[in-house]
Amino acid sequence: MPTVASCLRQHAPALFQAFGNRVPLPMRIVLDAITRCRTGALGRVLIECEKCQAKHLIGRSCGNRHCPNCQKHKTQSWLAKQSERLLPVHHFLVTFTVPEELRSLLRGHRREGYTAIFDCGSDTIRDVAGAMRSLAGCQLGFFGVLHTWGRDPMVYHPHVHFVVPGGGVNETEGCWQATAENFFMHHGTACRVYKEKFKTRLEELELLDQVDPKVWRKKWNVDIKPVGNGQAVLKYLAPYVYRVAISDNRIVSCTEDSVTYRYTPSGTKQCKRRTVSGLDFTVGFLQHVLPRGFQKVRYYGWMSPNHRIRIEEVRWMVWLFLGWTFTLAMLARKKSHSPPTSRCTDCGGPLSVIKITDRNHRVIYSRGPPLEKAS
Repeated sequence: MPTVASCLRQHAPALFQAFGNRVPLPMRIVLDAITRCRTGALGRVLIECEKCQAKHLIGRSCGNRHCPNCQKHKTQSWLAKQSERLLPVHHFLVTFTVPEELRSLLRGHRREGYTAIFDCGSDTIRDVAGAMRSLAGCQLGFFGVLHTWGRDPMVYHPHVHFVVPGGGVNETEGCWQATAENFFMHHGTACRVYKEKFKTRLEELELLDQVDPKVWRKKWNVDIKPVGNGQAVLKYLAPYVYRVAISDNRIVSCTEDSVTYRYTPSGTKQCKRRTVSGLDFTVGFLQHVLPRGFQKVRYYGWMSPNHRIRIEEVRWMVWLFLGWTFTLAMLARKKSHSPPTSRCTDCGGPLSVIKITDRNHRVIYSRGPPLEKAS
């Protein structure tokens, strides 16, 4: 079966033939990592089953955050951690994007553009929601996740999803103050405030003259949805935190000239197929590569680890707000999201690493012989 890596191995040379040294270094690094991942070119890992003593030799993973194969364990760990951090309250999903006319500008200034969506979106939430009567005087806590694609991975669509608990900490009263379950903040006000903040940011970046003035006369959209306890949203966001655009199971075929993949158009449940040239597939994949060191997930307010109010204190306030009966139920909750361990393909026993080599076949780790039992 074709994979993203095999498609890139076959068609990446056409990219360098077409653009040569104009391909940015971060994208070249990503291509090099993904196309070598688990092939043995990066070294090998020798593992042994502790049950049947069968040995398995596998190629080392690249570990790149854009690789579809390397981030599954991290995805599960992130989901487990965030699930434990969820407060037992209703949540909202607030999504900020930019009009289509601005996408080419952000593609050319990714770090500045993505940061602008994060900053202007989070400021809009604090300003507009904080002015609501239900949240007056409250400290909010939430986190945001950047996406640069929609249903079709070949389409560039940068946006940030913010997961916001329905309430805040009233520091004056020292208690949790909840919002209505189906209303967080005024949609129209949020759209206007976000647009003005984004315009101001582009002016500060000296990029405003590159924008068609018509953009500022049209209506911007901020999507606000109630999402219950937030678990479903976490499961939706988790796969996108540690991978890019498209996974192996969506690749239908890869030929010398083209790549065919599956996608589900927005608003429908019908799966469609799309065929693009190999060069277009490579370019479409690389347009989602993030700037080096860019934080794709950001935490705000008391969800930030450096905030003066710790999330444990907030959880205690929520428990008091909900009542002691609910507290006892929460304390008895079992952790059911622990990531699975690797198992032997022959007998299902646990695996342990014996030796690791690098790309030059040098041993960088070797397990010593087992200690003999004292007689």
